[in-house]
Formats: sequence, structure tokens, C-alpha cells
Amino acid sequence: MQQKQNRAPLQSEESLVNQVISKYLGYWPLFLFVAICALGLAYVYLRYAVPKYEATATLIIKDEKKGYDDSKMLDQLNMIGTKKIIENEIEVLQSRSLMDNVVKNLHLYAPTYTDGKIKAASAYVSSPLTIEAANPDGISAVIPKVYYSFNDKNNTVNLNDKLAGPINEWLNTPYGKLKFELNPKFIATNSDRAFYFSLVPVKDVTKQILLGLKVTAASKLASIIDLSYRDAVPQRAEDVLNELIVNYDNAAIEEKNSLAKNTLNFVEDRLKIVAHDLDSIEKNVQRYKASAGASDISTQGQLYLQNVSANDQKLGEVNMQLSVVNQVEKAVSSNSNDAGSVMPSTLGISDPNLTQLMTDLNGAELQYAKMSKTVAENNPMLLSVKEQINKLRPQILENVQSQRKNLEASKQSLSSTNGRYNSMLSSMPQKERQLIDMSRDQNIKNGIYSFLLQKREESELSYASTLSDSRVVNSAQAGKQPVSPNKMLIYLAALAGAIAICVAFIGAREAFSRKVLYRHEVEALTSIPIIGEVAYNKSKQELVIEAGKRSFIAEEFRKIRVSLHFLGIDSTHKKVLITSSIPGEGKSFIAANLAISNALTGKKVALVDMDLHNPGLGRLFEKEEDKGVSDYLIDKVKPEEILSKIPGYENLTFIAAGTLQDNPSELLVNGKIEKLIEYLTNSFDIVIMDTAPVVLVTDAYILSPKADATLYVVRHKYTPKMLIKRIDETTKINPLNNPAIIFNGVKIRGFFKNNYGYGYDYVYGAKQQKKIKKTKKVLATNYN
Repeated sequence: MQQKQNRAPLQSEESLVNQVISKYLGYWPLFLFVAICALGLAYVYLRYAVPKYEATATLIIKDEKKGYDDSKMLDQLNMIGTKKIIENEIEVLQSRSLMDNVVKNLHLYAPTYTDGKIKAASAYVSSPLTIEAANPDGISAVIPKVYYSFNDKNNTVNLNDKLAGPINEWLNTPYGKLKFELNPKFIATNSDRAFYFSLVPVKDVTKQILLGLKVTAASKLASIIDLSYRDAVPQRAEDVLNELIVNYDNAAIEEKNSLAKNTLNFVEDRLKIVAHDLDSIEKNVQRYKASAGASDISTQGQLYLQNVSANDQKLGEVNMQLSVVNQVEKAVSSNSNDAGSVMPSTLGISDPNLTQLMTDLNGAELQYAKMSKTVAENNPMLLSVKEQINKLRPQILENVQSQRKNLEASKQSLSSTNGRYNSMLSSMPQKERQLIDMSRDQNIKNGIYSFLLQKREESELSYASTLSDSRVVNSAQAGKQPVSPNKMLIYLAALAGAIAICVAFIGAREAFSRKVLYRHEVEALTSIPIIGEVAYNKSKQELVIEAGKRSFIAEEFRKIRVSLHFLGIDSTHKKVLITSSIPGEGKSFIAANLAISNALTGKKVALVDMDLHNPGLGRLFEKEEDKGVSDYLIDKVKPEEILSKIPGYENLTFIAAGTLQDNPSELLVNGKIEKLIEYLTNSFDIVIMDTAPVVLVTDAYILSPKADATLYVVRHKYTPKMLIKRIDETTKINPLNNPAIIFNGVKIRGFFKNNYGYGYDYVYGAKQQKKIKKTKKVLATNYN
């Protein structure tokens, strides 16, 4: 049982494969021709396609979520450095702004070429000169070809055979202000072909390069980025990647410098205010000493100053932090709807959480500002950064409010301590008390001034630092072998395309056909079973069944003869009616050969031509002038008078249609046809009746109830599908008795002789006949 279950899927799979092979194998010349054409086109394409070389480079990024960190010393110098997110950096590396700078720096907007026999070749390394435009952004349209030559004796340039001027100088040309410089990558060649250059808008070149640039993360857990670019010139591919990395590093450094500059401006402003206050206090102290005669402070006063100075320094730091907190709150609140603005520094803030939040916000703001110049507003990466900014702002404001409460409490505590010190001051002499007050203010301002000087130096170090948040692991390097086009892939694609074209052509040709092509189409259109199939008869002989002759079509009629038993045809049920939808489907051919096939078995067969409108069997047996069914129906002859023997077929009796009448359908209902059929049934072993097509006249519907089985002939590539679909609809009103379909005239598909369109391969005839002859010879030898 288990073996049967396992065998079923295999058989189904083999059947499907066989059907596919059978369906298309007959068209092998078409497949071969199209495949040769496709391979030829592929060869021509490969012959003239520009080979491309791939350059690769590797970067490591300081990612806040992954494992790359600078050394401690470098990190101290890089105090304003921002952490990166590798996904954002991938978008930045593919941004238009960075690539615009690459195009301008490498002068890729002015490509150079040499003429070829069929196509031009790049002269990136073979041209002695490079061309630079004074205003690359001013190139609005493509200038296709400008021929130039270089005179190395006097270092001059000719444009279109006219002297343009010396190299390394800006020249006013018809194509704009240009400068011609020696090519540092120049490699001399023996070619004497002319050089020319084109001027292309920067944005067009940028777009073209970005199409060939790939930037991907090495893995999900690594902070390494792989860059690759394909170009027809290996050196240019390397230059593009190296220049892209340089511009990316410069952009990162400029970003940090912008943040450091903002911090420096804040510190400088505070220093000016504190320096002015300190200068005023020092002058007041000097004037007071001179006017009041106070020259020194007592031991008690010095002790007081030491204590109160420490307390005042703490109070000053608290006030400084409150000032920074207020500035941060004001900046965050005022810029809540302005993503991309730079936030103020958290200078002096001791809370690491607020410092980290502001660092993250600054990084996100700068990232948003940079990406907004290169990508659309609805870009997912840009929206992600904006969402990050919107989440950070409320957290910062909440932290600022908490910081303010803590600082206000500290300020109040320090102020109460100052009150106690002030009560101590009241017990001192008047002159000393006033001098101590002035010294106290001076000490406060000195502490603040020293603090700001320290922060300014730290900011200057960060501003002067050129440390990048990335490091080059592998510089760009191009392979020696081209990676595109891939010859094997092109040839395989050509073959696949050829097969697809042939399959599509064959499928479309058959799908749009209104005629029936396959057995499964017949089975899908009607519920009537198919009991046999007959291949297309190429010979001119319509009688293909002969005694002692084995042929493929004869074997098919034998199969149909056997199938009649499954329809109930036996010694008591012997009447078979044959009809079709329209003329030309071969019903008379089927009737005649089926009758002969039965006669060869020794049965007495009556073949009756009951197509009283357009009889065809009489022509086959040369009995067109004989009296027949119609003459019997009008009482001109008796049944035994219309029986005709067919020479060469001992057991076959033929009854012709007879003389054509004006009202043949009416004759079938006059009551005599039943007597004729009864007579034939009693006299013969099987009665085969050929009648008119059902679509044109009603004869078949009149005769079918009188028959034991009705064979409906459908012809391959001839019978319309619509008529087969109507069979079931019509039989609901005018039923055919015990119907079955014979699929006739099945033609070969395509060009292969032994392959038939309805899904079966037949190999019969020559090989089997040789086997039979060989077997006969062996038997004869043994007998003798």
C-alpha cells in the first residue's frame, strides 16, 4: 500500500514531464533556429560591449551600537566627536552632495575619448591632458564632441584644429572658461587616433556614477562598510572610491568643526563679560585702598575670605550651570519644529545624562541637515532621524527641569551659608569689611575666568583636531579581469530567452486558436467521454483498413472497436450512430473504416449511409448511383433490395443513401426507418449508421434514440471550441443516446514526425514490423 502511494507522485511527475516534452519536442527546428540567432546576438553584444572593472574599498565606522572605539588619548583630543549609526552613514556615502564633489574634483564632467572603428574608447589614462571648467555647475547641456590636440614643444592646446592657448591657464573658449592641465595618470600609447572631450552636466554624471556604486555593511554585527564601483577604466574606478572616502572624511571633520566653533563662540562671549567685570572690580579695589588707607586684611578677614571664596566659587559654578541650562532649554524649545539646527554646548554641566542626550541630539541634528540636502523628504532614513530628534527633545527638556530644581536647591543652600558669613563680616571694622567684600567679588570672577579659559583651550584643541570618525581599512583597488559582461551568463540568458520566446510563441499561437488542439481541451469543454483518437491520414486513400496490413491508424481503429464494448455494444445491442458538429470532421471516414475493422473480425457488418442531405460513403465505395435509404423510405424498394456487397470485404454490407429528396428529415419520421433498422439488426451482427452533422440538421437527434450508442466525431485543428462547448447544452434538450467522442485527424505538432499534439508519443510500425518478420523467420526455421 505504501509503495503504491509513493509510486503515484512519481508517475504523476513523469507524466507531466512527458507531456511537456511531447508538447514542445515537435518544434525542435524552431527552437534550434531561435537559439542560434540568440547566441549570435549574444556574441555580437559581447564583441562590442564595454568591459567593466570593479574596484572595492573598506571603511570602519565609529558606531555607537557596535564595537569600534578610538584609543583613550585620541578620544581626549576628539572631545566633540559624535557617534555614528552605520545605516545612516551608508546613506551619506551614497548621497548626491558627496558624489557631486567627487565629480568636480576628478573633472569627470569633462570625459575624454579616442575615436574607434565602431565605438569610442575612454582616454582617462591615455589622454595627455585633463580638462577643468571654471564653473562646472554652469554646464546645463551636453556638448558632445570637441576635438583637441596637445603640442608638447610649446605646451599649447588646439581645439578643433585651432589654437586655443597655453596649458595650465584659464582659456576663454566657445564652450566656456576651461583650463587644460597635464594628466598625472597619463600612460603613453602608440595609437595616433584623435582625442576629443565632452562636457556633461554634473548632476547627470553624478546620477550615472551612483547607479554603479554599491555601499553595504559587511555584516549585521560589524561596523565595517564595503564600497564597490564598476567602471570601464580600472584607474577611474579606484579614483572615484578614494575621492569619495576623502570627501566623506572632510564632511565629517567639517561637521565636528561646526559644533566646536559653536562652543568657542559661547565661551568667548562669556569671557568678554567676565573679563570686563573683573577689570572693574580690580580698579575699585585699587581706588578704595588709595582713598581709605586700607592696606591689608586681618587674620580673621583672611580666614573669612578663604571660606567665603570657596562658597562663592561653588555658587558661581551653580549660576554658570543655571545659565547653560536656561540656554539649552531655550534652544531646544525654540527649535522644536526646526530639525537640522545646531544645539548649544553643555559646557560646565556635570550631569552625564544631559551631556550624552545633547551629544546625541547634536549628532542627529547634523545628520538630518546633511541628509536633507541629498534625499527626499519622505525618505525612510530621513524620517527615522527626524523621529529620533523628536524623541530626544522631550527627554532633554525633562532632564533640564530636573537639573534646574537641583541647581536652585544648591543655590539656596549656598546663599544661606553666605548669610552666615555675612553676619561674621558685620563684626569686623568698617574699612576691612568693605575691602573684604571687594576681594570676595574679585575671587569669584577670577574663578569663573579661569574656568572659562580652561574650556576655551579644550574647545580649541577639538577645533584644531582633524580626527575622523572613520578609518580606511582597505584603499580602493580594481581587479585585473573585467567583471561585466559575464560571458557565461550572457550566453545562458540568450538561450533562456530563446526558449522563452519559442514557448511564448507556441503558447500564444495555440491560446488564440479558436479550434480544438488538445484532448484535455475537449475534456474540459464537455462531459462526454473520449473513447478513441485517430491520427491525421496523410495518404490519399480514405479506406486505411486492409486485411493483413498493419499500420498505425489501423491499430487506432482496433482500439476504438474494443472501446465499443465499454459502451455496451454486444450481440443484443448492435446499433452505432456516427455524427459530428459540422461537415468535414471525418465522420464518414470514421464510419467506413470502423465498419471494415469490425468486418475483418468475422462479424457481419451493415454500414448505412443515413446522411440524406450530403451523402459521402457512396463515393468511397463507388456506390453513389445505387438505390438506398431514401428510396426505401418513399416505398420504391424493399430492404433486401438496397443491400450491396463490397468487393474485397466479405463480411461488409453497404446501404447507400439513395436518391436525394427535397424533405429528407421528414422522411426519417414517417415510421419506416424503425422497420429498416429492425431488419438490419436481425440480419447483421453490428449496424453502423453515418448521419448528418447535428449543427446543420436534426437527423442525428431523430436517429440517436433508435441507436444503442452515438459516436460524436471531433476533428483536431478543425472543430471550433464553441461547438464542443454547446454539446452538453444541446443534449439537455435533445439528448444523444449513450454518447462518446472520437478525436479525429490529430496532426503532428511542430516538425517532429512521431509526436502528437494531444500528449502521447506513438512509435509503431517499422520497428515492430521488423520484429514480427524476424519472429516469423525464426519460427519457420525451427519448423523446417
